[in-house]
Amino acid sequence: MSTTELDAVPEPKYWHLKTVLSDALDSEFAVGEILPNERELAARFGVARATLRQALEQLELEGRLQRRRGVGTTVAPPRFGVEVGSPEQTWPGSPDDAWQTGESDETKPPTYVAALLGQDTDQKVHVVRRTRMTHGQPVAGELLYVPHASVPGLPDADTSGDTARGRAVLRELHRLELNGLERTVELGSARADDARQLDRLPGAPVLVVTTSYYSQGAVAAVAVSTYRADTCRLTFGDSRPEPVMPGTDAAAPAAHRRHRPASRLSRV
Repeated sequence: MSTTELDAVPEPKYWHLKTVLSDALDSEFAVGEILPNERELAARFGVARATLRQALEQLELEGRLQRRRGVGTTVAPPRFGVEVGSPEQTWPGSPDDAWQTGESDETKPPTYVAALLGQDTDQKVHVVRRTRMTHGQPVAGELLYVPHASVPGLPDADTSGDTARGRAVLRELHRLELNGLERTVELGSARADDARQLDRLPGAPVLVVTTSYYSQGAVAAVAVSTYRADTCRLTFGDSRPEPVMPGTDAAAPAAHRRHRPASRLSRV
């Protein structure tokens, strides 16, 4: 790891230092290797320890480093590809679904979800909580919002909040014909509930994938999936919808993502 002149660089010192450290991680360190302590690194690059900490914190947010209590700062393994969609469109909870179904209850959806569902914010919907595990660790949590009109066969007496209730909602949803789906992806920050589910600190960077499922020209369900941004990258399948009714112009919106095969993350 060689020293670099930082004073003449117009960008913030910590940001340029982050780039220098990132290059060093690629060329000089192996996954799991412990970095020199902060005092040594700060002296080597001629920066204040506060500047160094900013650079290290940014690399940690980007998933390049892991800070482990009692061990130190280590080089993180590459992000792994997580398949978000496949060329074949399916409802949540299909046999090849990678998600684990959790509890379900009824509640009022967030305003933006109600808008996607085309209903008032004071109307309650079924909410199914789901978790995705990869390599033995939770990488995503999901809230699936299903209006009552989409699952009319669900027994009214079945109001328990256990896993069986969530599976019952999914079974009834599968009775509908899926005509298409649409996904959007945004960068966000982990809320308290997300942080607990994903074993992260509140405010950690996450990728929020919102999926609208269409049946008979209307949105039948909305899934809001929150992925850890430090451990995985997302790959997408072709989710282009089919026309709903032959001879009409009614069709669900097309997804904006093209299919890419799952692969490991290339460092950038």
